[in-house]
Amino acid sequence: MARHWQQTGSQARQLIRDGRWRLPTASLAPGCVQANLVILDRSLADEFEQFCRLNPQPLPLLERLSPGSFVPAATAHGADLRTDIPKYRIYECGDLKGEVDDLVDAWRESWCAFLLGCSFTFDALLVGAGIPVRHIEQRCNVPMYETTIPLVPHRSFAGNLVVSMRPLPRCAVDRAIALTQPLAFAHGEPVHIGSPEDLGIQDVRRPDFGDAVQVADGDVPVFWACGVTAQAVAKMSRIPFMVTHSPGHMFITDWQIKESAST
Repeated sequence: MARHWQQTGSQARQLIRDGRWRLPTASLAPGCVQANLVILDRSLADEFEQFCRLNPQPLPLLERLSPGSFVPAATAHGADLRTDIPKYRIYECGDLKGEVDDLVDAWRESWCAFLLGCSFTFDALLVGAGIPVRHIEQRCNVPMYETTIPLVPHRSFAGNLVVSMRPLPRCAVDRAIALTQPLAFAHGEPVHIGSPEDLGIQDVRRPDFGDAVQVADGDVPVFWACGVTAQAVAKMSRIPFMVTHSPGHMFITDWQIKESAST
């Protein structure tokens, strides 16, 4: 897996587009900003954009595409949102109808796509600072949990926060906060440290999305806001139609984390 850490965003997208990568993307293209995908009918696009503005930590908006467009104008040169994500999910009236490997045949001119920042963006920063990232070490997906923390509702959209969890050595928590706090486009600093019960999470061994990770002695659970929040909102609000990435299977942009953090 180590060789994948040397890829550019464009190289990682090509690997995915060619069907050679269908796994979670945390280990791909270090230094590149990764993104969640949300696709809605154009009739709901303005509502969803405002919903993101009202809830910027879980739903940091990187780019909204024009209706019918699958080519990002700002975040990734030459990309194709129909093919450049390892797995996609399709929700209808809040129900998960299935997963697909691409959207080439399914694409509609009425669709409006959004790219939202992802915490996979900063995993390489943590590793570079000597902070262990368990889901990368264990070659699995990050664990994600539905919480009881309500979002700010807006018209058709309402629901609760979803968080990702990284168990960190207690001595590394302050460094992780300092590294991630400036990265508002990738969820920023943690939303909670310690007791999962305070978030309404009953058992961290049973994530709602992703995989459980083995926790080392002395690790503390650290929770970040997660873009999978949009998928939980689709379920709770019974949104008529939404296409997303499969949790952990992200879109990789050309944006570099250091450049993005300075703007």
